[in-house]
Amino acid sequence: MALASAEGSPVSSPIVRDWFREWFDSPYYHKLYFERNDKEAADFIDRLLSLLKPPTGSILLDVACGRGRHARILAAHGFDTTGIDLAPESIAFARTFENDHLHFYVHDMRRQLCSNCFHYAFNFFTSFGYFETHREHMNAVRMVSTALKPGGVFVLDYLNAPYAQEHLVPNEIKTIGGTTYTITRWCDGKHFYKKMVISDQTIAQPLQFTEKVAVLSPEDFEKLFTPNGLRIRQLYGDYALGSYDSKHSPRLLIIAEKS
Repeated sequence: MALASAEGSPVSSPIVRDWFREWFDSPYYHKLYFERNDKEAADFIDRLLSLLKPPTGSILLDVACGRGRHARILAAHGFDTTGIDLAPESIAFARTFENDHLHFYVHDMRRQLCSNCFHYAFNFFTSFGYFETHREHMNAVRMVSTALKPGGVFVLDYLNAPYAQEHLVPNEIKTIGGTTYTITRWCDGKHFYKKMVISDQTIAQPLQFTEKVAVLSPEDFEKLFTPNGLRIRQLYGDYALGSYDSKHSPRLLIIAEKS
């Protein structure tokens, strides 16, 4: 399903300059996080679709899709899939995979996209919680809710804060394909921080990025979802869709339904 602005051109919202804009568009971000086993992502999508059982003809939205890793898998199952992300370079890469039922647009999730367009929306791999204010988080949830058809389903994949804090590794050095990441992690009770100093023979001086992700509980998400017409239906705790346990689950997978 192709989206268009009021003028008829593809959706392309103005991008607010936040810490994540440059980082998420960096090749070092994708090298650190996404040069991994495609089968792992495909297996997760298979389990999710087996659980959700989307009817034939369902229209899907991947919010903060990055380079389209998950959107491509969803589309390969035969569903009309749209991916949105605020990183132009990521979307440019994703568009090389477009076809009649797979589309990508540059779009900031804090801005409205469309009304009653999608049967399912997904937000994978902790692609939420980056914003400075509660209002921005509310705006992002409202965008998803507005874009969903009545009875539509939203799946949000987030870190499980108690588990993440308990298993936080303060210092780590990773070398991937000749690039060295010196990583420092901490939590102040409200946010998780991850500072990365990146060294590579192709760059004269090390680069530095710091991620900042909100500590959000199921109750916090309920407070974001309920005013926007989303009811939490089920929680899962890992990519195998095991039961959620606040202390022991590595992930917080939320399945919510639009009233």
